[in-house]
Amino acid sequence: MRIFRHVAGLPEFVRDTSVAIGNFDGVHLGHKAVIDEAASHARKLGSTLSIITFDPHPRRFFRPDNPPFQLTPLRSKVRRFEAIGVENLLVVHFDAETSKLGHEQFVDTFITGGFHAKHVTVGYDFVFGSGRGGDVGYLRARAEKDGFELSAVAPVKDASETIYSSTNIRNCLIDGNPLGAARLLGRPWEIEGRIIKGDQRGRQIGFPTANVSLDEYVEPALGVYAVWAGVEEGGETKWYMGCANIGRRPTFDKNEVNCEVYIFDFADDIYDRLLRVALVEYIRPEKKFDGIAQLREQIALDSHDARALLESLGPNDFRRVPD
Repeated sequence: MRIFRHVAGLPEFVRDTSVAIGNFDGVHLGHKAVIDEAASHARKLGSTLSIITFDPHPRRFFRPDNPPFQLTPLRSKVRRFEAIGVENLLVVHFDAETSKLGHEQFVDTFITGGFHAKHVTVGYDFVFGSGRGGDVGYLRARAEKDGFELSAVAPVKDASETIYSSTNIRNCLIDGNPLGAARLLGRPWEIEGRIIKGDQRGRQIGFPTANVSLDEYVEPALGVYAVWAGVEEGGETKWYMGCANIGRRPTFDKNEVNCEVYIFDFADDIYDRLLRVALVEYIRPEKKFDGIAQLREQIALDSHDARALLESLGPNDFRRVPD
């Protein structure tokens, strides 16, 4: 996949393509429907599939003091885009200048300008431009005027009539329902980051952990999870079963929330390596223990439950190892 950071000077080979536009936070099954629609038009046109997305998320720019809400940082989005066949990706840096771009200028700059798009695909509720002045109705008028085709994909729902949306996925995670989030994503939700050095108390009690900061991720329900732990090895990701605590570690009077992962049957030194932590199931809420012995006993029980759950997953269960 080719990644571009500036719309000015896009090469000729990415022009006249089918383009999907959106934030795509989570790259969930609803987003995939939008991208699949754009891909079908790329095939009809005999062209490549392109995406325009934004980083940071505009919501982070306009409301910087709000709690973190992100489902997928850019690195994770890039991986998902590549996995589903996106060939060209324009990452628009969302800053003060971008925020002032009117909806007319947006179309001129990115659609009829940079990409010379033949077909544009967006979600049904897509809005854009300064003051959110542009919408699907405006895009339809511009498509007729400027000669490109437009698809606006209707909301996609699961069997229970729940819309595949980033908001619904966040709500599932906040409610301690990673299974619900996975059903909307089509895969387990992940926290990804560099492994940082903690207090090493886990090592002292027989359960060494790899620590990852939540950073800008949405904060899921605090507690213990069965997880897949993906360790970066030689440019690839190798997956292991594990048990993670996401919380403040009240037994040790800590306050900052982080993610501590006990990786089963693993003893390598992996500080500073990239770790992907895929949440599979919520085991229990976080709690404060009376001492180390009680904590050690509980971790052993949690690890047993997590291993049993992960070993029980069938080959077609979407909670299996992520791609």
